[in-house]
Amino acid sequence: MADWFPDREFFMRSQGQVRFIKISSRMQKIAAAATVSALLVWAISMAIMAWSQYRAEADRVSLLEREAKVATAEDRVAEYADDLTKVTSDLAARQEFLEAATAAIPNDVKLSEGETVTDSTSEANDTVSKVSALIPEAGELAKIEARQLALVEKLTRFADRRAARAAQAIRQLGLDPKTMQARLDTSAMGGPLELLSSGSSGGLDPRFERLGLSLARMNALERGLDSIPQVAPAHVKMVTSSYGYRRDPFTGAAAMHSGLDFKGPRGAPIYAAAKGRVTYVGGKSGYGKTVEISHGNGLMTRYAHMSNYAAKVGQTVEAGDVIGAIGSTGRSTGPHLHFEVRINERAVNPRPFLEKAPNVLKEARSGTRSTPQQKSNR
Repeated sequence: MADWFPDREFFMRSQGQVRFIKISSRMQKIAAAATVSALLVWAISMAIMAWSQYRAEADRVSLLEREAKVATAEDRVAEYADDLTKVTSDLAARQEFLEAATAAIPNDVKLSEGETVTDSTSEANDTVSKVSALIPEAGELAKIEARQLALVEKLTRFADRRAARAAQAIRQLGLDPKTMQARLDTSAMGGPLELLSSGSSGGLDPRFERLGLSLARMNALERGLDSIPQVAPAHVKMVTSSYGYRRDPFTGAAAMHSGLDFKGPRGAPIYAAAKGRVTYVGGKSGYGKTVEISHGNGLMTRYAHMSNYAAKVGQTVEAGDVIGAIGSTGRSTGPHLHFEVRINERAVNPRPFLEKAPNVLKEARSGTRSTPQQKSNR
């Protein structure tokens, strides 16, 4: 090693002066070691990347092979031909799993007057009797099919009733459930067209199609419930100024007040009134420091005169999340929260939402999920 890295001297001439630069053997060894180490780390990193890519490709190929094996129809056909009893047992086990997974559905969900859901019990029983008589070995399969239809219709009735409760609650709060559902059904959606089928011919049994529509309506309306202001935006019960016309505190003239004012100590937390996405954080003329949250369906809540922010634009918040603190910024005579509810940019009275929504929504969600609470009280 000493022969490889002898002490070296370099001569440099500049403006008539000669300088000597000496690089010791030790310094050369350190530089060489650093270079080798860097090359070694690079080589190891490349090896790890290559191995990861190899494993990922191997896993992908293995998965494709397993999927191809599962998708091979010949194996399933052979099972049907060789041991119909085993296939029947497998299907029965799957059906029992589905029924167990939906055990939360009340047992008394039956067809009521005025509902459009079919009741295939008699038809299914006739089918079981005929199939059992003509093809005895397929009788158990016919019984499983009857259980499937009964489960589909039970799920449909359950979804319809939950959707009806949600729609009634939305109406009680002065909103239109049809408009809300239409906006939720078409907002921010896309993707390739993949039609559903419930038979080998590619068709979809009307009973299965009805279930899909009922579940979609239930989901849209219950998501709509989450977007309705339902949590008090501050732990302050004193409302110093209500919605409507009032005497302006600065000019003394009659003026429109488009929200509710909650008097509170500077720095007290402010809460999101409903689930939504923060669309604005910053100063607004007259409002001071302001946060705005879009809840979908044209609903927006505004929180003004803040002292501090605790939310960022684009952030998704739940009902009860802290989004800021009470202050007196903007056109304000003292620390308080100015709270607005706007529908399609038009201010509406927030009081009915805050007073009625908790009880109305609790009733609508009865037996399904709990009403959101202030997170600080949980």
